Amino acid sequence: MLKIRMSRGGTKKRPFYKIVIADARSPRDGRFIERIGHYNPLLAKDHADRIKLDLDRVKYWLGQGAQPSDRIERFLADMGLAKKKTQFNDPSKSAPRKKAQERLAAEKKGEEAAA
Repeated sequence: MLKIRMSRGGTKKRPFYKIVIADARSPRDGRFIERIGHYNPLLAKDHADRIKLDLDRVKYWLGQGAQPSDRIERFLADMGLAKKKTQFNDPSKSAPRKKAQERLAAEKKGEEAAA
């Protein structure tokens, strides 16, 4: 299975990432098939050199069945090549579940009856 993912480079506290096509079983910074771009998180978000991708190669590899990682999928969604996923911090996940809601409703009913 092929993945479109980042391979870390740079020195300590100064990360720089290559965007590569790699076999999912190979290590993060290990063997890869092709380098298709780079990402420098230290640059400003609106800087032109923050992320560079060879879009033709990205389209080719997506057509070959390569699966992008979450971060790469966000980059592709910003460029209009992939569908934007739902928000990653979903506040509905922290809402009380069914039993907790029932317990809260029972406590509230008990307080109203006591008052």
